[in-house]
Formats: sequence, C-alpha cells, structure tokens
Amino acid sequence: MTISAAQKIIDEWIQTIGVKYFSELTNTAILMEEVGEVARIMARRYGEQSFKESDKSIDLGDEMADVLFVLMCLANQTGIDLEEALRKNLEKKTKRDGERHKNNPKLQ
Repeated sequence: MTISAAQKIIDEWIQTIGVKYFSELTNTAILMEEVGEVARIMARRYGEQSFKESDKSIDLGDEMADVLFVLMCLANQTGIDLEEALRKNLEKKTKRDGERHKNNPKLQ
C-alpha cells in the first residue's frame, strides 16, 4: 500500500464509519496521546522502566499504526499529500546530510 493509497483509504473510512473528521485541534491532541503511548512502550521495552502486568501484551505495531492513522487524518484535513511531502523531505535531508553523517566520528 502506498502512502497516498493509505490516505485515501483512511478518508473513505472516516466518511463511512467514522462519520466525520474530528477538528484539527482535537486530532493534534489525539496524535500527541498516541505518540505518548508509543513512548510508554519504548520506555518499558527498551528503557529502564518495567511493564505493569496489564501492559505486557500491548502491541507496539498497533500503537505505531494509531500514530500513522491520526497523522494521515491530519494530512487529509490540511490538504497534505504525505507521499510527496516525504519525497521532498528525503531530498532535503540527502542534500543537507549527504556527507555530514559519514564524517561524524560519533557514528563510526
């Protein structure tokens, strides 16, 4: 599935099942909440914190998909083609960082 196709699928889902988009401000708050859930799992799985028994079965992939879903909702609402935006962003990073990371002794 391409990013553009995913944005279209999400838009169709919102229009048929979700009824309508939440406001951009509400979706931004939801996005922060979902990112926080990913951070919570990462801190426990890869950091020093430990899981509560009730949190041990949480699916990291599902939580990341929640982040992606809300991000794509916001992109749809604001007229952003994420596939094109990502392409441009990668071009920018390649021009800016093409040699920088290779020459960084901390990354050797």
